[in-house]
Amino acid sequence: MKLAILSREPKLYSTTRLVEAAEQRGHEAVVVDHLHCNLVLEKGKPGIIYQGQQLEGFDAIIPRIGASVTFYGCAVVRQFEMMKVRTAVESQAIVRSRDKLRSMQILARAGVGMPKTAFTNYSNEVPEMIQQVGGAPVIIKLLEGTQGLGVVLAESEKAAQSVIEAFHNLKARIIVQEFIAESKGADLRAFVVNGEVVGAMKRQGKEGEFRSNLHRGGSGTLVKLTRAEKAAALLATKALGLGIAGVDMLQSKRGPLVLEVNSSPGLEGIEKATGLDIAGKIIDYTAGLALKKKVKQAVTPTPPDTQPD
Repeated sequence: MKLAILSREPKLYSTTRLVEAAEQRGHEAVVVDHLHCNLVLEKGKPGIIYQGQQLEGFDAIIPRIGASVTFYGCAVVRQFEMMKVRTAVESQAIVRSRDKLRSMQILARAGVGMPKTAFTNYSNEVPEMIQQVGGAPVIIKLLEGTQGLGVVLAESEKAAQSVIEAFHNLKARIIVQEFIAESKGADLRAFVVNGEVVGAMKRQGKEGEFRSNLHRGGSGTLVKLTRAEKAAALLATKALGLGIAGVDMLQSKRGPLVLEVNSSPGLEGIEKATGLDIAGKIIDYTAGLALKKKVKQAVTPTPPDTQPD
């Protein structure tokens, strides 16, 4: 198979591992910087120009789209979809997962457990908003934040009001979320590929840090998920329509609570914590999508009026 890995950083751990895993399985893997792709729109002839050449001949793609370039990255994924190229993660699923508010609405509708969350359109009813999620302490998150950035723990109602009002004055969109004290600065990351949890780790924030993100200095260790935790991860992934996902959950007294579902989860932390070949799982899944398409094309009969004499 000929696979395209959409990534801005060819030397990034996740990108190099995907290339390595593909080549180990006899596939050709090409790294394509999606921000350098030009999209050509024409009736019946969608195309992508990259480094002066038409991109063609790919069986499938693996999108590694950063949050800061979601709009253009998803446009490139859509273009591949229009060109009938299979994708490990569909463009619309990426869009769903990147909109924190929309994704939480979808998860709540699907019956996924999550911390109590409130959102408002710059309302002056800040004290009421804090009480709606159980009172202080509360977590305040920027809707556009990633990797733990734009996340604040307000330990008192006065502090929460000050932070919320400051964000509102800056016209920044935020959500307010209940603080789960029993999680003790740790969360679970379940890595899901093709409807199966292929690896999981517990991420612990460094001392004095409530955020467990590895980018913020947290550490990851191998963990065995409970049935409830596995079920929550799979339900969240299915609800958002993601073929590949990193599901972040908190352990609470009322069961697992999903914080976020990442459509381009990093591989370094999970592979080092678990010792598993997660990149290989992704390649096998992606190649399988392309193979199904080829088999379908091979068994689909040509319409009678177009068959050769």
